[in-house]
Order: sequence, then C-alpha cells, then structure tokens
Amino acid sequence: MPDSTPPPPPLLPPHAIGDLQGCNDALTRLLAKLPEAASTPLWFVGDLVNRGPNSLATLRQLIGLQQRATAVLGNHDVHLLSVVAGVRTPKAGDTLDEILQAPDRDDLIDWLRHRPLAHFQDTFLMVHAGVLPQWDAATVLELAAEIEQQLRGPKWKNFLAELFAARPGPWTPNLKGIERRRVTLSALTRIRFCSAAGLMEFKNNGSLADIPPGYYPWFDVPGRKTTEVTMVYGHWAAAGLVLRDNLCGIDTGCVWGNRLTALPLHADPAQRIPLQVECPKTSVLPIPIPVTATVLAPAPASKPAQ
Repeated sequence: MPDSTPPPPPLLPPHAIGDLQGCNDALTRLLAKLPEAASTPLWFVGDLVNRGPNSLATLRQLIGLQQRATAVLGNHDVHLLSVVAGVRTPKAGDTLDEILQAPDRDDLIDWLRHRPLAHFQDTFLMVHAGVLPQWDAATVLELAAEIEQQLRGPKWKNFLAELFAARPGPWTPNLKGIERRRVTLSALTRIRFCSAAGLMEFKNNGSLADIPPGYYPWFDVPGRKTTEVTMVYGHWAAAGLVLRDNLCGIDTGCVWGNRLTALPLHADPAQRIPLQVECPKTSVLPIPIPVTATVLAPAPASKPAQ
C-alpha cells in the first residue's frame, strides 16, 4: 500500500534583515509579511539599536524571537556597550536612554554582548559592515571569535576601555593582542572603503559613486579572499541595496526614511527577491546623503590580495 503521508514542507531559507536601528514598528510590519512567518529563520546584520525611536522595544522583540533569530553586532550596538561600560559618552542623535534606564537593562546588555560579530552557514557569511581583502572566511571567524570571547567574559568593560584607547592601525598578518582586535572590530563593524593593501578609510560614508582616490569599496578590492562565499552585510545605507551572486548588501536606510529589507538567502541568486516595508524618517539627525537604488554591477577583475 503506498504511503499516503504528505511530504514535509520544504525548509525555508533564512531571511536576512537590514539595519534596524531601533525601528521596531518597521520590524513588526516586515515580520508579518514574511512567508510562514512563525518559522522563517531570521538573520540580522547588526545596528539593532540607536537613532530610531524604539531601541528598547526592538531589543525585547529580538530576544523574544529566541533561537529563531541570529544577530551580529554592529557599530551602534558596540557603541551602546561602550556607553554602559563607561568608556564612551552618548552622542548627539543617540536614542539609547530608554535602554539605559530600563529595569531589565542588565539582562538586555548581557544578551547583546553575547551576540557574535560574524556568522557563517551554508556558504553565507554575515557581518555588519565588511571584511578586509586579506581575510578568508575562516580567518574572519577566527578574528571575530577573539573579540566575542572578551565581550562575553567578566572583564568585558575593561576590554572595551583598552580597545577604544587608541585608533586602529593598518592590518598586518603578524598583529597581536589589542592592536589586532582593534583592526578586526573596525573592519567588521565600520568598514566601507579600503585600499588594495587593506588600509581602511573612515572619513567617507558616501555612495558607490563617491570612492576616495586610492580606495575601493571593500567588496571590490582586487583579490578579496572571501569571494568563495556569499557575503551578507549592512551598515552602508548610502550604497543602497547591493545584490550580486556572492554579495548581499541590505542596509536600505530604514531609519533615514527609506525601507527595511528582508532578503531570502537562497543558494540560487535569482531567487533572492527582497521583501521591503516603507519606513518614516525617525532619526533626529539630517539624512547624510540619498539612498540609492539596487546595484547589480559585477565585481571588477581580481588580482591576489597581499
């Protein structure tokens, strides 16, 4: 007698979601639009908090998603940890007071500092901002783990104080200790442009049409060693939605009044159709530059990175 049991439904791919920055209403509306919303695995590219109006509610909603959500730390999340640690003071435009004054603040901060800086699964590597061209996927995960271990430990406040005591220098393979970790954190959470040698440029946060002389968008550096995986990242609202076969840039400027994006991480790039919701401008800061449209340009020809 043939088996009449229906086959199990196909597994849904993870949906990667762009920078939230405390836009909890947009997140709620986007989650409601996802297929099979209760079971879709969710990846968050970091910058979970700050500049938007509801950072506290955003953190609580993410924690409520439990094992369904995988989130990496962004520069705004690290900034919050640094404020709590007494290493930094709040900046103009920060919207962190609700978290800092919340009765469950310690639990929220404990959850946040246990988030990874990089996540790898099924050929997809997620970070907040980007990577240096000399790093392959295994190196990214190794470097990220060094910082994750410190942030999750009992002396995490001392670690952040040491980390932010100086600016990062250039990357070299023989970097050790805190200098190595400064470069790692800056790349994973802040990079946009860098040189072929991996020297990062932080003054320019413009679009892909505003490349400083001598630099490349980090993902177009010739010989980048992470081209064998598909990079998933956020951080760069001015670049807009960047989709290539091995590149998924999904910060589409929600906090600046543009859109919040969810991207299904199918193995086949043709099936990665973004789902978006409109976002009102909620940051108290002026919009830095317009958010551009989807970019589908191929990467330039590569030469090995040193």
